Amino acid sequence: MTKKHPGINTICTHSGELEDKQFKGAISPLYMATSYAFEGVEVKRYPRYFNTPNQVALAQKMAALEHGEAALIFGSGMAAVSTALMAFAQKGDHVVFQNTLYGGTSNLVTEEFEKFGIEFTFTKDSKPESFEAEIKENTKVIYIETPSNPLLTVTDIKAIAEMAKKHNLVSMIDNTFASPVNQNPIDFGIDVVLHSATKYMGGHSDILAGTAIASEEHLDKIFQLAKNFGGSLSDFTVWMLERSLKTMGLRVKAQNENALELARFLEKHEDISRVYYPGLESHPDHELAKSQMKGFGGMMSFELRDGLDFDLFQKKLKLIKSSMSLAGVESTILSPSKTSHGLLTPEEREAQGIRDGLMRFSVGIEEKEDLMEDLEQALKVVRG
Repeated sequence: MTKKHPGINTICTHSGELEDKQFKGAISPLYMATSYAFEGVEVKRYPRYFNTPNQVALAQKMAALEHGEAALIFGSGMAAVSTALMAFAQKGDHVVFQNTLYGGTSNLVTEEFEKFGIEFTFTKDSKPESFEAEIKENTKVIYIETPSNPLLTVTDIKAIAEMAKKHNLVSMIDNTFASPVNQNPIDFGIDVVLHSATKYMGGHSDILAGTAIASEEHLDKIFQLAKNFGGSLSDFTVWMLERSLKTMGLRVKAQNENALELARFLEKHEDISRVYYPGLESHPDHELAKSQMKGFGGMMSFELRDGLDFDLFQKKLKLIKSSMSLAGVESTILSPSKTSHGLLTPEEREAQGIRDGLMRFSVGIEEKEDLMEDLEQALKVVRG
C-alpha cells in the first residue's frame, strides 16, 4: 500500500533541503546575500520577492507539510494573515469570520478593514449554519481558526470548505494551534492555510515568522500583494526556521501526549472549575476533533474554582513560565484577557466567553509528572 504523502518526520527532515554542492554538508547552506545576478539568469532573485534560495527551499518544505502546492514565508503570522486577507478582499467586499479568533486577527479586522472599505461579519458561534447565515452577495472569503485561541473550540473544516465552494468563496484557516502534525486542512478542501510559524514550527521561542500555503493559483494572488507589502523574512531566520522544523514532528507528538495527560489531571482536580481541551471526552467538539485531527495539540485553557486567586497561582508556578507566546518546548501560561486578547474590549471578550480568570496553558516537552507537581504546589498555595 502506498501513502499519498511521506510521513511527517520524513517531510520535516528532508523536504525542501538545499544541496551543499561543494562540501556536501548534512544541513542546508545559508545564503545571506541581498544581491543576486541579474543578467544571464532564469530567476531574478531578491529577498522581498520571496525567492532567495533559502526562502524557496523553506517554502517547499512548508507546502509539503500542509499538502499544498506552494507556500510563502512571512516576517510574522500577522503578516501572513493580513496579506492573505487583503489579497482576496478589496473595497466593497465582505468577509465572514469565525467569532472566536486570535486577538491580533480580530483587532486587524475591527481596526483596519473599515479604512479599506471592506465589510465583515463575525458569526455567533462556530457551527456551519452560522457561517452560511452571514454570507452576502458581496462575500468573498470565509475565515476560520480551529482549534481556536484561547477556548479551543473546534470548527468543522470540511463543512466550511464545501460551503465556500458552493458559494464560490475563498476559504482560509489559521492552523497554528493544530500545526501540520495534527491537522491538514487542505485535505478537507480549504483553499488557504495560515500559520504563525513563531509557534510550533519554530518551537523554541526564538523565531518570529508566518506562512501561507495554498494552490499555485491562490498563492500567486497573495504573492502579488506580498511583494508590495514587503513582509518577507530574513534569510538567517529562514535558515533557523528550516532547522527547527526538522524536529517539529517529534516535539508536537510529545506535547500532544503531555497535554492530554495534564488535561485529564486538571479536569479531575477539585480546584479547577473547567478545562478546555478537545482531547477530553467532555469537550463538546470532541468527536468532531477526532474526525479531523491526528492529535489534539499541546494547547489548553482552564479556570480555577471561584474564590481562588488566578494571578497568585501564576506567580507561584516554578517550572511553568509566565509568557506572552506559546508552543515552545518549555511549558508556559498566560491570561488571555491581559495578552493575546488584551486589545479587545471587556464586552468583546465576554461575548467570546473569555473570562478574566481564564488561563491559557501551552504544554511543553518536560516530564508530565514534573508539570503536575508544579501545578499542584501552586494550587496548594492559593488554596491556603
